Amino acid sequence: MKEDARIPELFQRLFREHYPGVARKLYALTGDYAAAEDLAQEVFLRLYRNPPDRLESVGAWLHRVLTRVGYDYLRQQASGRTLLAKETARVAVWSDGSAPSGETEVIREWEKDVVRRVLQKLSDRDRTALLLREEGYSYEEIARRLDINPKIVGSLLARAEERLKKKYGQEEEEHGGRTETNRR
Repeated sequence: MKEDARIPELFQRLFREHYPGVARKLYALTGDYAAAEDLAQEVFLRLYRNPPDRLESVGAWLHRVLTRVGYDYLRQQASGRTLLAKETARVAVWSDGSAPSGETEVIREWEKDVVRRVLQKLSDRDRTALLLREEGYSYEEIARRLDINPKIVGSLLARAEERLKKKYGQEEEEHGGRTETNRR
């Protein structure tokens, strides 16, 4: 029981000793002081919940965790910015008040249909992983959702994207072939 009582005291000591360095490194990584503080709290929450086996290596453990947390944050931010940029660009096309032409709408709807058909041809895992990434989920969140090791998320996404591209090319060839037949 005495050892359990020392855990909060030990954690407080580690927090006071390492927090400034963790926050500073996260600020250097993110460039956002408020985000760095939030992420530093996340790092220490992980330390409290799941400390390393050897406390003498806590500095290396903290560095490894802060790097993962920081890069997950950056990926999430980049993904959110990409989605925002795409939506902004789409809206900006018609900012002059004009509506898209009928041809533009037909092409856009056709492209959406092709993507939906191709996504349906992928495995549930590939489809879910790609859609979660497109929605801005971090690798950790994708791993949790798919119940897989976070270390394989990048590889899974790369392979799923390759399969998507391959099936998309096949779909376009099939559609292009029908178009040529119809023209004759």
